[in-house]
Amino acid sequence: MSGSAGTSKQMQRPYHRRRRGGDLKGLRMLRDPLSIALVIVIVAALGCAGVLCGELYARHRATSVVECLADDHASVSFGMRPVLLQAMTGNFSDIVIETAGNRFREAEGMRVRAQIANLRLPSAGNSHGTLGSLGVEISWSNNGIKQTLQDTIPVFGALITAVRTEPSRGTIELQMGPSRIVTRPHVVDGGLALQALQVTGFGFAMPRESFQPQLDAFTSMATTHLPTGIHAESVYLTATGVNARFSARNANIAVPQADPCLRDL
Repeated sequence: MSGSAGTSKQMQRPYHRRRRGGDLKGLRMLRDPLSIALVIVIVAALGCAGVLCGELYARHRATSVVECLADDHASVSFGMRPVLLQAMTGNFSDIVIETAGNRFREAEGMRVRAQIANLRLPSAGNSHGTLGSLGVEISWSNNGIKQTLQDTIPVFGALITAVRTEPSRGTIELQMGPSRIVTRPHVVDGGLALQALQVTGFGFAMPRESFQPQLDAFTSMATTHLPTGIHAESVYLTATGVNARFSARNANIAVPQADPCLRDL
């Protein structure tokens, strides 16, 4: 029996020595400054990777929302502050949005560049946000104007065969085969308007006022998606299209909850 007990103790000793040796190795590792530094670096790297993934997702999500609203490809810049930090506070200090120029909703061939400062998103139970300032520049190609007229203005739009701008005269010419309507864009009460100046080539006399309702419907459609408080500052023509600038300061903006682009924002 005693021999058996001695043998059992001898078999257990190596286990205790191994366990004690493992514990000592762990203690030596914790006392090693290099090992501690490596652990800290690994943990910090994993944390940074998680934050970076969250940041990239937030930027991708914001860009997706803008592209959905514009129905076009777009780029969105949020300045130097991390998007996650701005999203946590609900206050975005500097946003720059640029669309590709294929279309902006119903407006074919429209390119939009917007710069927003101090945007505050709606809080819980409030469907309105605020913005400190907003500047929007749009450029609309002649061919895009023609396509939009054809797509959105019944009967009248289908007759348009070409659109031509005359920067020196400040006029836009809507061609209908051999006939034409000469119009002038201008800013009226904070919005854009097209004034009919001359109608020629129809083979019979037509007052220019007879086309004004269709022109008013067209300009109203082009600006109907602008938030309340934004007004037109200027409009000018180039050889290839129309450029306009809109702005707003200290404006309230409503966020339409029914809009599918904003439903999960």
